[in-house]
Amino acid sequence: MAGWHRIAALPSLLPLGLFGLLLLLLSSGWSNGKPLGKCLGDKSCPPSRPPVVLIPGDLGNQLEAKLDKPSVVHYICYKKTDSFFTLWLNLELLVPVAIDCWIDNIRLIYNRTTHNTSSPPGVDVRVPGFGKTYPLEYLDPSKRSVGMYFFTIVQSLVDWGYTRDQDIRGAPYDWRKAPNENKDYFQRLQDMIQEMAEKAGEPVVLIAHSMGNAYTLYFLNQQPQAWKDRYIKAFIAIGPPWAGVAKTLRVVISGDNDHIPVISPLKMRSQQRSAVSTTWLFPYVHSWPKDQVLVQTPTTNYTVLDYQRLFSDLGFEDGWMMRQDTEPLVFDLTPPGVAVHCLYGTGTKTPESFLYSDKFPDVEPTVTYGEGDGTVNLQSAIQCGQWAGKQKQPVTLKELPGSEHVNMLLNATTVAYIKSVLFSP
Repeated sequence: MAGWHRIAALPSLLPLGLFGLLLLLLSSGWSNGKPLGKCLGDKSCPPSRPPVVLIPGDLGNQLEAKLDKPSVVHYICYKKTDSFFTLWLNLELLVPVAIDCWIDNIRLIYNRTTHNTSSPPGVDVRVPGFGKTYPLEYLDPSKRSVGMYFFTIVQSLVDWGYTRDQDIRGAPYDWRKAPNENKDYFQRLQDMIQEMAEKAGEPVVLIAHSMGNAYTLYFLNQQPQAWKDRYIKAFIAIGPPWAGVAKTLRVVISGDNDHIPVISPLKMRSQQRSAVSTTWLFPYVHSWPKDQVLVQTPTTNYTVLDYQRLFSDLGFEDGWMMRQDTEPLVFDLTPPGVAVHCLYGTGTKTPESFLYSDKFPDVEPTVTYGEGDGTVNLQSAIQCGQWAGKQKQPVTLKELPGSEHVNMLLNATTVAYIKSVLFSP
């Protein structure tokens, strides 16, 4: 709309002559799409809008797949498809029997020699829409409310004058993997940030959610400070699991169906174990008490120091190797070197430890709850506070009382805070 208002005003400027008109347009910032200095009539110019890049969390953007498989796990499963179809989120696939097909397609296979993962033979998985907002506004392309994710924030930005896929863009990725397997993604992210900043004439604001914050921290830690000073205005971290989350232990041990009654947690477990990002988000020793029992069985207590034994007892040796591959990536919590705004939820009971019966691990545990946002434990979310004084850029923590992990993206307080950051001097 801003461009339309400029064009509509041109007739009244024609008496200036072509040369005078060009000078006026250039002096008013026409060349880069934003005003410079004073506006007409010596009025204050409207506030500038820094470009925005959104980085989603685990499960936080769509995935697509194309099949040409040598075999299938059930006769109802597709063996071959002519084109890509939605793998996540596709509610039609998350039903009994069909979910067996889905699990076999979305799972990863870990290679102990290369320490990399790959899809099963004949399964080609891709991340759609890099640079666009649609893959993370709604996880379900049908735009059902159950799959709404970044939509509220994106729509708010549009209401403030932003344009989808231009000065607000999404950076979806394969969230099954940790940063060590997504190097191409980070190059594309860097290129996009530079392009957006150069076009706008000002640095970018990064807005991340959940695991996307750990991804963003890893990315920023790889960049020279001069690059960050030039291209990044601020990093808004929403629901950040800086030191991991206790919930992931249950996911690996006995599976998690996210309260969907028709899906067995044990059935989900095989897929959830194959995602390297799951073990990457195990609680970290620097933030959890070393004597705190996280998992208890009739015979054994497991703390943050007992992961190798836990994986061995589970018969999931690959899990220990995945953890060793990924634990160092952001272990030191090196300050990002940019202004940080850390928004975290409180007041929602959050899994803290798990008690299993003698049927461990193939049984649902009794859960002990603590403080947090329902997913991220408070002690993990506030670790960004340690950066204050360790970097010259400001670090601000903002508590969101009563905000659940995903619902905080719909929170009016969250939206208002984002607006204050975007339009601050």
